[in-house]
Amino acid sequence: MLDVKDIHTYYGDSYILQGVSLSVSEGQVVALMGRNGVGKTTTMRSIAGLTPPRMGSIVFKGREISHLPAYSIAHMGMGLVPQGRRIFGSLSVLEHLTVFRGKDKERRKDWTLERIFSLFPPLRNRTKQKGSTLSGGEQQMLAIGRTLVTNPELLLMDEPTEGLSPLFVKEVGRAIQSLKKEGKLSILLVEQNLAIGLKLADYMYIMNKGVIVFEGLSEGLLNRPDIQSTYLGI
Repeated sequence: MLDVKDIHTYYGDSYILQGVSLSVSEGQVVALMGRNGVGKTTTMRSIAGLTPPRMGSIVFKGREISHLPAYSIAHMGMGLVPQGRRIFGSLSVLEHLTVFRGKDKERRKDWTLERIFSLFPPLRNRTKQKGSTLSGGEQQMLAIGRTLVTNPELLLMDEPTEGLSPLFVKEVGRAIQSLKKEGKLSILLVEQNLAIGLKLADYMYIMNKGVIVFEGLSEGLLNRPDIQSTYLGI
């Protein structure tokens, strides 16, 4: 589904990603973990076309996309749930979920409004509420739903549990677990919560200072307290 090979990404003269490689198979959940500021969000932005790498290769569904504009990548079937949610405060829940669906003839119809409300029941009774009036957890649910209605094949999720109460962390985790069980969607998940990462991910990558310092099955990380302590602060 996704194959990232040796990408190097800069912000101006700042050298952020220094040869990052990772892959996501069809139907797989992959976690990208690490402390703040190590390059996780830049990796997601590079894949989505928002901050293209200067060197390296990104192949999505067999096509090289590293130099394509973000909108072209999105139209190919990649969806991004951004860090910080980025909800439009003046739009209602229903407007978010309707506007981002696009025209019927331009999209598949896998993710209907009813499916979104089934995945996130609290949104069902909030359809007329403006985004700015929702709680942080409700905004995160809406951010995920807003991306799902575009019917992506690969879902990039950047810190979906960041800043949420334990109750909403559990709800968002349950939703991701549900998506994983269906097996129709590939997910690249940036997360700092190790428990969430271990529970949801089939495979894990850990970053430090712009490079991948560990990769392996989730179970393998449990037997590496040195890696957890050094790179995750656990």
